Amino acid sequence: MKKLKPYLIFTALLFIYSILANVLIIKTSKKYLYSSTEEIPKNKIGLLLGTGKYNSNGAVNLYYKNRVEAAVKLYNSGKVEAILVSGDNSRVGYDEPSIFKEDLICSGIPSDKIFLDFAGFRTLDSVIRAKKVFGLNSFTVISQKFHNQRAVYLANKYQIKTVAFNAEEVHNNYSLKTKVREYLAKTVATIDIIVKTEPKYLGDQIKID
Repeated sequence: MKKLKPYLIFTALLFIYSILANVLIIKTSKKYLYSSTEEIPKNKIGLLLGTGKYNSNGAVNLYYKNRVEAAVKLYNSGKVEAILVSGDNSRVGYDEPSIFKEDLICSGIPSDKIFLDFAGFRTLDSVIRAKKVFGLNSFTVISQKFHNQRAVYLANKYQIKTVAFNAEEVHNNYSLKTKVREYLAKTVATIDIIVKTEPKYLGDQIKID
């Protein structure tokens, strides 16, 4: 039993840290989150955070669908002038940004108002690359509320002036799984700030006109 005590203590401390990390991110991001196009401040660029279009069962991912709709709503209301889609394109046959672009164009957003970041492997990467690669010091994050909380927290830590527009939430069993993962992701986000984690890839600068 004595040998188990250090592990029990570590587990307890990790549990407490996770709770505090989540509370910190939720509280500090609250004033930057908006669900109304009337209230949200205007920004030149909306940063649309990527996700896969389809679930493992082949059905359309509602997180994806709702993010597309949120981006279109924000653009049509004049609260952003263009959209930067940041997502994963790390393997053959999987290209989140390009698929988003297709649906954004079908929804009425001109192709020349859509820019793509193919190395948004993590939210951290998307946020930092928006600044260091695309030269953005301010933008509007577009995703679900729980995701926006983390993105805004990270952006603030890198001195990026950010607000976020909340896409409609998803209420099903998949949602529960996603939110559990997000709880852990918020914990990791605070650790990333502490250890100064860098994006997996930066590369040459890309100017958004």
